[in-house]
Amino acid sequence: MGEASEHHYLVALGSNCRVPGVGAPRAVLAAAVAALAESGWEVEAVARVIDSAPVGPSLRRYANGAAIITGDLAPPDALENLQDIEHAFGRNRRGQRWRSRTLDLDIVLWSGGAWHTGELAIPHPLFRQRAFVLHPAAEIAPHWHDPVTHLTVRQLAARLS
Repeated sequence: MGEASEHHYLVALGSNCRVPGVGAPRAVLAAAVAALAESGWEVEAVARVIDSAPVGPSLRRYANGAAIITGDLAPPDALENLQDIEHAFGRNRRGQRWRSRTLDLDIVLWSGGAWHTGELAIPHPLFRQRAFVLHPAAEIAPHWHDPVTHLTVRQLAARLS
């Protein structure tokens, strides 16, 4: 990816399923970070992985983390790239919402502020209420601002503590 129009993204990572040939959810997140780099992203920072309770019908606990990635893809193309990586890890987007998943890569924030289309909303609509997103994100991007509330990621995480 070139540097002509660099974009920085804060991406939430999650998994609660084993992936054949990769391993348990924590190994899936490590492999996903490697896959981001292999697909052309510069991985600037990676948060420690935390465990969290599932949201919705899944019974399996999640491994969650966050990464800051940089590249020249605009949000729609970045989303497509992240979904391609999810698919490579066996992610199936059909079926019940919030069910178990091999890999979830969500764009939480980006350096361009807000972005809203039918397929993508940045900031992620629910990130302010999710400790499993905010705590890893605050570790690596404490001073990033939410373009809606104008609070930093650290401030948003503190509100959930």
